[in-house]
Amino acid sequence: MSRRDDLIAKYAQDIKDKLGETPDMDLLTKVTIGCGPSIYNADAETIASSDDSELDRVRKNYLMKKLGLADGPQLMEAINSVIDKYGRSNRNKYRPVIYYMLCKQFGKQSVYG
Repeated sequence: MSRRDDLIAKYAQDIKDKLGETPDMDLLTKVTIGCGPSIYNADAETIASSDDSELDRVRKNYLMKKLGLADGPQLMEAINSVIDKYGRSNRNKYRPVIYYMLCKQFGKQSVYG
């Protein structure tokens, strides 16, 4: 398996273990590929949920630019909801998992066609 495949398997296991869900592997793979080279950098691969500027970047760059959602308080509410579900105390909140969960929450799977 390639390094990317190993990471996708790690993210899928995280979804099973921490969220109690069976991941849609096709969508998770597409979301992970969409994250680009950031998945290979330990710092960029994770999201710091206590950093407001980091959460704002997720809102602007992922929810608004990538998914095409209109700005509003519902975006930050969704981000916080996903992080709460993932576990705020969980040290490693992987970017592809957060993006996957947000994509599903807003029903925007078609973006990854």
